Amino acid sequence: MGAREATYNAGKTTRTRVPIEEYAVIGDTETAALVSRAGSLDWLCIPRFDSPACFSALLGTPDHGRWLLGPVGEARSTRRYRGRSCILETIHETETGRVKVTDLMPLGDNRADIVRVIEGLEGEVEMQHEWVVRFNYGKVRPWVSHHPGHERDDEVIVAIAGPDMLVLRGQRLPVAEDGQHRDRWMVRAGDRLQFSLTWFASWKDIPPPLDIPSRIETTYQTSAEWADRCTYQGPYRDAVVRSLLVLRLLTDTRRGGIVAAPTTSLPEDFGGVRNWDYRYCWLRDASLTLESLLGAGYVGATKLWRDWLVRALAGDPEDMQIMYAVDGGRELPERELSHLPGYAGSQPVRVGNGAVDQKQTDVLGEVMIALEIARDRGLQETTQSWSVQRSLVDELASHWDEPDNGLWEIRGPLRHFTHSRVMVWAAFDRAIQAVEEHGYDGPVERWREVRDAVHQEVLDKGFNVDKNTFTQHYDTDEVDASLLLIPLVGFLPGDDPRVLGTVAAIEQDLMRDGFLLRYRTESGVDGLSGDEHPFLACSFWLVSAYAKTGQLSKARALMDRLVGLTNDVGLLAEEYDPQAGQMVGNYPQAFSHLTLIKAAVCLAEAEVEAAHGTGGRT
Repeated sequence: MGAREATYNAGKTTRTRVPIEEYAVIGDTETAALVSRAGSLDWLCIPRFDSPACFSALLGTPDHGRWLLGPVGEARSTRRYRGRSCILETIHETETGRVKVTDLMPLGDNRADIVRVIEGLEGEVEMQHEWVVRFNYGKVRPWVSHHPGHERDDEVIVAIAGPDMLVLRGQRLPVAEDGQHRDRWMVRAGDRLQFSLTWFASWKDIPPPLDIPSRIETTYQTSAEWADRCTYQGPYRDAVVRSLLVLRLLTDTRRGGIVAAPTTSLPEDFGGVRNWDYRYCWLRDASLTLESLLGAGYVGATKLWRDWLVRALAGDPEDMQIMYAVDGGRELPERELSHLPGYAGSQPVRVGNGAVDQKQTDVLGEVMIALEIARDRGLQETTQSWSVQRSLVDELASHWDEPDNGLWEIRGPLRHFTHSRVMVWAAFDRAIQAVEEHGYDGPVERWREVRDAVHQEVLDKGFNVDKNTFTQHYDTDEVDASLLLIPLVGFLPGDDPRVLGTVAAIEQDLMRDGFLLRYRTESGVDGLSGDEHPFLACSFWLVSAYAKTGQLSKARALMDRLVGLTNDVGLLAEEYDPQAGQMVGNYPQAFSHLTLIKAAVCLAEAEVEAAHGTGGRT
């Protein structure tokens, strides 16, 4: 991805709303931080994705916590990730010189650190340093003091509140001023200044400083070696590799959970109430992430998550939740943070997620699809892992026909959502495959009876004969973008007239400025006020559906537009506002990146088939 150029006043920009796409993400596969183009680190939950934030300016003001390292005054700033890594490099150019700032969270050292390095490239540039720590999502002002540090340290700055402590190291530390720490100085060609921030439990001794050059090199090599294992060689490979790196960053490699996004409450509707906390592991999203990773050759990640799943679901299968904390914890109470004004004034700011108690019957289908693909790729089940899956499928057989909230977490009345029933079919279908193709035990005849009954019910009740389209749920003639998954999961073939009619109806009813909505919010089905913008995952699903239905020229054109939406460092949010030309929603969004990968793979396969004369209309 080429870096786009823009001019910003660092001090001013961080005090107004920074566009979502102007942030880059860095992470250590246990948590992540958002850094603006101007050099303001405005969001960090540490040491875990779902920990309370210590920098919360993203959802408020600099007074709610941030860490700024950037030029004073106007600068032309370009940035990129170093090769196949999440090491961010930003070059600021002013009238007097050029500097480079390198930001990263080191990988593989079982610590929670952020490293920021400033290098003078040409002339001289006046830089500013502002360090404002506010624990508990910007609410708690810590006790800050200078400290002799570790025995290998010069003086350090320590911020402490309750169980949390942060230590700031650097050759030039900022000075306390009105409850904040600030500094300004000239960086000249050849200068190199290193800063690091380390979280640790407040009752422990200060850990030793990092060997920063070696940690940067190790982090780069670790990331590049992982990216090089990608087996996908088709079109849009650069975007696929970057998306894979994003999914790896969102995977907690210590515990196994895969979060939907590292942020909370970035709104779907600026100024509205559609603000949700995505820092948890949805079984659906994690399963779809694994499908994408498996499609690019990553089997090891599946075992990590499979083992996490077995721990998280241990117990009565009736107690299965749709989401969990990154460590498998079950308690995610939703509450509102009234002290934060919200991004673009979007309130309430929420932490926790009330959807944890929802009934979403589709979830097990996604889980079983991902694990069946993993079995096909050679992952062997353990006695416990298959027992858990079998128990969950048996449990589903007793209540599959009940209404639910659907995959979009509708907060209105429970419905018989067609997509949910399709995924119930998929759960039984993949369980049967596990027995018949991989030799595991299970009541195949009973599962086959249920699978066939579900299939017939969907055809009878979820399909509108007059309009030749499947419907969002059994009591409406509205469509839903999730219906695009019908050919993708094998419920019907892509050339079935009912599939073709559904794709055409979705195009007609849900397309907005060239991209797809999830559903029409004005129908009132979700029980919420306000509106939302095109949902990027749905448009990527449409690419895949075009590929499955042989509409390859449409698939290519839409894929080109979608990949063109990635920002200068290849990231995507949840939604996109085509009128304003800006990203919307939590960011970076696993759902958007995993469906990008899936769409690229589907399109590549369809084009190969078409080239060999085995299918594909143009």
